[in-house]
Amino acid sequence: MDTITPTNLQERDKAVNWHPYTQMKTADNIIPIVKGKGLYLFDNEGKKYMDVVSSWWVTLHGHSHPYIAQRIFEQLNTLEQVIFAGFTHEPATQLSERLLKLLPANQDKVFYSDNGSTAVEVALKMCIQYAHNQGKEKTKILAFKNAYHGDTFGAMSVSGKSYWTKPFESRLFEVVFIDTPNADNLQNLQSQIKDIADEVACFIYEPLVQGAAGMLMYNAEDLDSLMKFCREQEILMIQDEVFTGFGRTGRLFAANYLTEQPDIMCFSKGLTGGTMPMGITTCSKAIYEAFWSDDKYKTLFHGHSFTANPLACTAALASMELLLKEETQMNIKRISQQHSAFVKVLAAHPQVENARQIGTILAFDFKTGHGTSYFNEIGKQLYNEFLKRGIIMRPLGNVMYLVPPYCATSEELDFVYRNILEVLEEFIG
Repeated sequence: MDTITPTNLQERDKAVNWHPYTQMKTADNIIPIVKGKGLYLFDNEGKKYMDVVSSWWVTLHGHSHPYIAQRIFEQLNTLEQVIFAGFTHEPATQLSERLLKLLPANQDKVFYSDNGSTAVEVALKMCIQYAHNQGKEKTKILAFKNAYHGDTFGAMSVSGKSYWTKPFESRLFEVVFIDTPNADNLQNLQSQIKDIADEVACFIYEPLVQGAAGMLMYNAEDLDSLMKFCREQEILMIQDEVFTGFGRTGRLFAANYLTEQPDIMCFSKGLTGGTMPMGITTCSKAIYEAFWSDDKYKTLFHGHSFTANPLACTAALASMELLLKEETQMNIKRISQQHSAFVKVLAAHPQVENARQIGTILAFDFKTGHGTSYFNEIGKQLYNEFLKRGIIMRPLGNVMYLVPPYCATSEELDFVYRNILEVLEEFIG
């Protein structure tokens, strides 16, 4: 058998694989990863990399966590898959029971899918059909400017318009985009919404942090005020916690910062601890009851082959057990405090703009004199510089961020902070 070298594995990859968010013609060589352990990923030359972006924000407890692996192995030898139409199983029921206990009190039912985009698609279909099942047709969706909710067509429709949605604009449905709320614009936002409230099927939003837009952050108090107004206007609310869920904001969910409750919530990414793809959409009793009928045409016609896959449910249960441990909660608190202290250092640096942080999420804009942009070429330069230093950071253009797994130690974070400061000095001017 031929030995796999970095060169031939990269060549084999290039011959058959099409990578996400990548212009393949101009892409750098893909790095072959052969192993993961804790904070680290290892390539096939033995070099290790600190995964401080949690492999696209999914890894909660570190790579190849032995407890999650063992639980999946045991489940794999018991039941690996069963159709979820007409059947059920213990992992799915148990996961639903445990998750609902952690969520806002009005969340009553769990619908399973396979990723964040489809969790959003399900939520949108619930809201639109909620009106339809009651003999109403509501054609408008309300969303924030700069939003990102996924790459399927419904999720693209409610995401901010950009270069990557432009080819599909004629196929995207009608959405009214508004600014994220603050003390200055809240009254104007309420006026905008009131004018169209009767036509709005739902309001979808990323709570507190707009991740893919560049880790844009806004206040919980302002979101609460906007949610309260939407409730008064009888507008359904979808809270997209695909990114912010499971401890990222320093609390179990961004919902824990809010007094108002959404009608629907979406989850994925950290749901299974980063081990297996899964999406969840939860909803209130009122939403569910709009579909509860003798009329078969009022059914929510959505599903896929791997709905509530037993292995993914088991991974999610194991990850949730780890998340709720006192040790993990203390780690989240420690990381949040370290980030908070480092943000103050960054804020004083001449190469940095808008240093910001909530919980385990830290971000800042690398000053270029041209504002922020996903397509800013400095991002690629910074990405490669950190790779040389054994650190995986995937800048959103000139926006740098850290979203480490909760196993990251104080010493490891200090190492990353030092390297950030060194790189900033090298790139000044």
